[in-house]
Amino acid sequence: MTLSLIPRIESAPVDGRQSETALAIARGTSRLLRALGFSTLTELPLPSGRRADIVALNERGDIWIVEIKSSLADLRADSKWEDYRLHCDRLFFAFTRDLPCDIFPQGTGLIVADAYGAHMHCEAPEHRLPAATRKAVLLRFASAAAARLGRLADPDGFLDL
Repeated sequence: MTLSLIPRIESAPVDGRQSETALAIARGTSRLLRALGFSTLTELPLPSGRRADIVALNERGDIWIVEIKSSLADLRADSKWEDYRLHCDRLFFAFTRDLPCDIFPQGTGLIVADAYGAHMHCEAPEHRLPAATRKAVLLRFASAAAARLGRLADPDGFLDL
């Protein structure tokens, strides 16, 4: 088998906007979420048009969103995270141990991560989604997961539109 026939496997679509630190946080956080029984997708477009860093889904249909913050400047420059709360049952921030926990907004969960793993510093409060919003997010999750699997199976058969 030639090397060109082996699909390149990526955990997330990388579009150059993510720093090395953010990619490491996403990897470690995804490992934690999988250990907690969740399937994860990164860079998932939401019904509002925003794009969530990590969306996690478990067998019960719980939807968690994790917003990655790689620096204090990253946190200060971004207020769109508040919109993510409208698309999940629990909202978390994931960051490196270099950032203090007290800079993050109240009412969110905190995950401390590196490229190898993560730990839940504090749980996020639950705020259950309305049924219509849950369905919209679930359909986007399923569609994105199917497309990513399809690209792995046939990388040359998908056109980026």
